[in-house]
Parts: sequence; structure tokens; C-alpha cells
Amino acid sequence: MENMYSVLIAVVSVLGSAAAFKFYERKQSRKEKEDDFIKHDCKDRITKLEALLVSSSKEKDDLRNMILGLTKEVAALTVKVEFLTKENEQLHRKRRVTTK
Repeated sequence: MENMYSVLIAVVSVLGSAAAFKFYERKQSRKEKEDDFIKHDCKDRITKLEALLVSSSKEKDDLRNMILGLTKEVAALTVKVEFLTKENEQLHRKRRVTTK
């Protein structure tokens, strides 16, 4: 009878260990799939972020060039306003002199 128990325990142990091995094997396989998904997802996100960084850098350069152009125009207009102000003052002086 003791022999029977020993054989029964051995059979249960073998079957239990085979089931446990399959369970852990499936669990490891799922974990690897999740890790692969996370890796691919991170790669996709990094690619998108790099593209956004490049486009925002280009946009920043375009805006900087636009600001430089506007600054040049403002400087030119300032010179014109100064010239016209001086000319206007001279005309006012001439008019005062001629009306007196």
C-alpha cells in the first residue's frame, strides 16, 4: 500500500510539474509579447516626437526670419518718419517766415 502511495505521489508530482511548466511558459510568452509591444510603442512615440521637434524647429526658424524682416521694415519706417518730421518742420518754418 505504501508503494501505491509513493507511485501516486510521483505521478501527481510529474503531472503537476508539467502543468506548472506549461503555465510559466505561457506566462513568460505573454510577458515577452507585452515587452515587445511596449518597445514598439515607445519607438513609434519617439519617432513622432522627433518629427514634431524637427517641425517646431523649422517653424521657429521661419518665425525668427519673419521677425528679422519686420525689424528691418520698422527700422526703415523709423528713418522715413524722422526724415518726414524734419521736412515737415522745415516747411512749417518756411511758411512762418513767408507769412510774416
